[in-house]
Amino acid sequence: MTALTDPPNYHFPSDRLARTLRNPAKQPLVLVACGSFSPVTYLHLRMFEMAVDYVRQNTEFEIVGGYLSPVSDQYKKPGLLNACHRVNMCELAAEQTSSWLMVDPWEAFQSYQRTAVVLDHFDYEINERLGGVAGADGERKQVRVMLLAGSDLIATMSEPGVWSDADLDHILGRYGVLIIERAGSDMDQAIDSLSRWRHNIHLIHQLIQNDVSSTKVRLFLRRGLSVRYLLPAPVVDYIEQHGLYVDEGTSAGAASGRSLPRKRRRKARNAMRARAGMAQEKSTHSVVMRACGAQAAVGT
Repeated sequence: MTALTDPPNYHFPSDRLARTLRNPAKQPLVLVACGSFSPVTYLHLRMFEMAVDYVRQNTEFEIVGGYLSPVSDQYKKPGLLNACHRVNMCELAAEQTSSWLMVDPWEAFQSYQRTAVVLDHFDYEINERLGGVAGADGERKQVRVMLLAGSDLIATMSEPGVWSDADLDHILGRYGVLIIERAGSDMDQAIDSLSRWRHNIHLIHQLIQNDVSSTKVRLFLRRGLSVRYLLPAPVVDYIEQHGLYVDEGTSAGAASGRSLPRKRRRKARNAMRARAGMAQEKSTHSVVMRACGAQAAVGT
């Protein structure tokens, strides 16, 4: 396993991690979704719920936790917002829409980390530092960590030269992946090319098609269109408050489709700033605020 380093003042979030299995015959499982989350959408959150249904009906696992892991700024992806904003939006989404999802800022606030290393980090924190989880009989069990992703990920994994063979074997062989089918995608050919790991690749079909993406949300915002009900309301408020993803000359109220006079926009921003401040006070990850403060101090 690659040597792991932590960002300054880092603390692994485990407040919503179940520490005891409900069914001692099951193997505990933690889901990890790595991505830009720029911004986090309802589809990102919905992926976890689809995975819960699939795991319960088709496997011998029991899900004990789920994590959003925003990528580092050094990933340099077009449209990638500052990690502070992306982590804060994920925090708001997880805290106010879910009772079991968490946000881990470990990946976001340091140099770029490969997905294989991120999964090693979760495995180390949960199984080595926390000692796994307990069965009803008190016996400790190692937690299986699995990657949760959309079908675009498995498509890139099937393309020669995009992923190293070592990383593919580490991710798909050691951990495994739950793939959420995206609308209009054909995964059969991609999975066929990864056939040696087929036993660790779980394809989850969307029974209700949803093609919302962060890219489309950013496009809507740049055009001044509403994104209400595509993202959790606190995330929309946060985007409005900070004027994110909006080109110069477009009002900060574009996220909700409002066109407000300047004084009313200022009043709305102040109200949303107060609400966001209250939400941040409740954050379980103080490292986020410290890291954001450090970035502001150096002008990043």
